[in-house]
Amino acid sequence: MTNILDETDLRILSLLQDDSRLTNKELAAKIHLSPTPTFERVKRLEREGYIKKYMAVLDAEKINRGFIAFCYLRMKQHSHENAHRIMEAVQQIPEIVECYNISGDYDFMLKIYVSDMKAYQEFVLRILGDLDCIGSLNSFFVLGEVKNSHQLPLSH
Repeated sequence: MTNILDETDLRILSLLQDDSRLTNKELAAKIHLSPTPTFERVKRLEREGYIKKYMAVLDAEKINRGFIAFCYLRMKQHSHENAHRIMEAVQQIPEIVECYNISGDYDFMLKIYVSDMKAYQEFVLRILGDLDCIGSLNSFFVLGEVKNSHQLPLSH
């Protein structure tokens, strides 16, 4: 991996973050290059791991998953085995869309999408309750979304 991005690479990444459905021809026009070198740059950015994947961002409300909770977990006992069990479990739970191993009073922070409070209660009891390596949890509920951007800041 070269790890050297020029202004054109950064512009490509910025444009694709904004709209990953741009055709190669449209992208080339926006960065003022011909399609062939544009295509080659995008392929290099993918190959080198700068672009991990392309995806559609869905409207959670429209698919009945508009209730968002942040759940902070504390392991019952700090051990590699317990941490590994939690990390493996969250990979299999579709309601958990983000999971971070964090510092501070808790060990993990989860972002969870469900339909409503009753569904969240059932999720905690049925799913998280079955993980005996969890010592405690603390939940926070989103009252309103102020910013939700999947775009990373880009600069040299």
